[in-house]
Amino acid sequence: MADTIRVGAGCLNQIPMDWSGNRRRILEAIQKARDAEVSILCLPELAITGYGCEDQFLSHEVAERAWDSLLQIVPETEGLVVAVGLPVWVKNAVYNAVALIADGQIAGLVAKKNLAGDGLHYEPRWFHAWPEGVIVEDEFGGQFLPIGDPIFKIGGIRIGLEVCEDAWVADRPGRLFAGSGVDVILNPSASHFAFGKQEVREQFVIEGSRAFGAVYIYANLLGNEAGRAIYDGGGLIASTGKVVAEGPRLSFEETTLAVSAVDIERNRLHQARTVSRQIDVQGLSEIEYDFIWPEVTKWDGQQPVPPISKDEEFTRAMALAYFDYLRKSWSGGFVVSLSGGADSAAVSCLARVMLDLALAELGEGRLRARLPHLDLPEKTEDWMKTLLFCAYQGTKNSGDVTRNAARAVAEAIGCDYAEWEVDQFAEGYESTIESVIGRSLSWEQDDITRQNIQARVRAPGIWMMANIRNSLLLATSNRSEAAVGYATMDGDTSGGLSPIAGIDKHYLREWLRWMETTGLPESSPISALSHINEQSPTAELRPQSNKQTDEEDLMPYPVLDTMERAAIRDKKGPKDVLKVVLIAYPEFSNEKLKEWTIKFFKLWCRNQWKRERYAVSFHVDDQNLDPKTWCRFPILSAGFNEELAEL
Repeated sequence: MADTIRVGAGCLNQIPMDWSGNRRRILEAIQKARDAEVSILCLPELAITGYGCEDQFLSHEVAERAWDSLLQIVPETEGLVVAVGLPVWVKNAVYNAVALIADGQIAGLVAKKNLAGDGLHYEPRWFHAWPEGVIVEDEFGGQFLPIGDPIFKIGGIRIGLEVCEDAWVADRPGRLFAGSGVDVILNPSASHFAFGKQEVREQFVIEGSRAFGAVYIYANLLGNEAGRAIYDGGGLIASTGKVVAEGPRLSFEETTLAVSAVDIERNRLHQARTVSRQIDVQGLSEIEYDFIWPEVTKWDGQQPVPPISKDEEFTRAMALAYFDYLRKSWSGGFVVSLSGGADSAAVSCLARVMLDLALAELGEGRLRARLPHLDLPEKTEDWMKTLLFCAYQGTKNSGDVTRNAARAVAEAIGCDYAEWEVDQFAEGYESTIESVIGRSLSWEQDDITRQNIQARVRAPGIWMMANIRNSLLLATSNRSEAAVGYATMDGDTSGGLSPIAGIDKHYLREWLRWMETTGLPESSPISALSHINEQSPTAELRPQSNKQTDEEDLMPYPVLDTMERAAIRDKKGPKDVLKVVLIAYPEFSNEKLKEWTIKFFKLWCRNQWKRERYAVSFHVDDQNLDPKTWCRFPILSAGFNEELAEL
């Protein structure tokens, strides 16, 4: 038995049901681990199928193909111990399981005990939770193997598993491992990105190592796997209560590896010194395998990574999400209706950042190889013209400020750009309807109708450009607008992807100022954003004499966002939401805050149907309004009528 071994956490950018591709990436990670002289490799949860298979997890064929893939992986693990996740069927129930492979043989399977069923996660719809302390033997592809929650004793080293959510609960399986002398705990995970979440992961990894006296290895998925969720990667290894290695986060690579040499005897000494540790003399069930641990000759490994700012996290996460959505959907690029306002500018600039970060990490040759469906120009400085087309669609209500801002941003990011007018289309529809209703439309009587038709007539032309370029039309609505329905359906909501629908307007404006002045080392600041940041956000759909602004139509965005968090995230009713904003915004009168509170709740309830129709959005924090993955609300309701009357 070895005192010191080298361990690794492999993070993978997988695609649901991409059997050959997922297997290739798993084998690439195994080869990287072999080259790094790793002996124990932890790979992510459900890595063989992908985590986002949704209801296809209930398909027998998915489980069968996953098992076939596993059997092709097993022979490549000679000399290694590898944990890799897949779904399995036992007694007509599906389990989220992890196969532990030792030296080219499947030693057994561990099934997840605590299923994630909140927010983005819907595991109880597909999987059963495995009961604690139960191990059975069942047939898998002609082999009889143990499945349950055993400890594996491999070459004298005891290995236990916590599968993702298992480590996030108070009653985590590690408490049982501590009493049974487990040396190494593996955590195969699929933990989605949210602001500041890596620090939380580090806490449970550190605490797992410290409290249980074990080496703790955490492996995560990477990238935009299935459309909405973004995964950080950022594999972690802790020993004696300290993080000793951390892999890269939000990488454009398909596989990454965190590696460290760890001292098994030092962790055992920690266990021996912990007199409060309750020893389970009988111990958990063990599956024993002979294994000769190789001598450690390499001591190098990645050091822990300092935390990054929210602005940098957001930028890197969104750039990676753009890149994966582009290549996995085989789109020819992106198309944006660039209004000269904050939202469309942010959506467009993120495409520029995507290219900058991808080129910086992968280089020209490897990036071309990752985008084989695109006919990219010879010079990289011309690539943005292929990857992004923007158009300013003006009306008589558009001003020079927004037109000049759109043009300046387009020139700064280097995209293909055009301008055209849409007045004639709006006027044509108005003329047709006037002939039907027998009167002229007016701003006094038909304000919303006239605003909406201007927004809607911008959709057909920009959709045409998306079709012509075989590109993905990006909608530009943000989360603050989604909360109150301040968006024109089939107008500014038009698109196949709505990247910033999970981001509130207040933060988005802060980020644009950061992007104007700071940016990333690999992606320079975009000074042309000053044209955007100097403006007050406006839909620019009424005559210019009206001096329309979003906040005049609604309320100040910080107030709106505070109400949304209190009402939707914290589930407070109108009275309690009013109390929150009365304390938070003393600069406004009580009557004005009451008026805005009533407006918020009425608009929220009235516009659930719009949120149901929004294009797919990226999940970047745990306050999302997406009704398909996070925030469910009835389309029809009483609309808080009694509660609002009490105000």
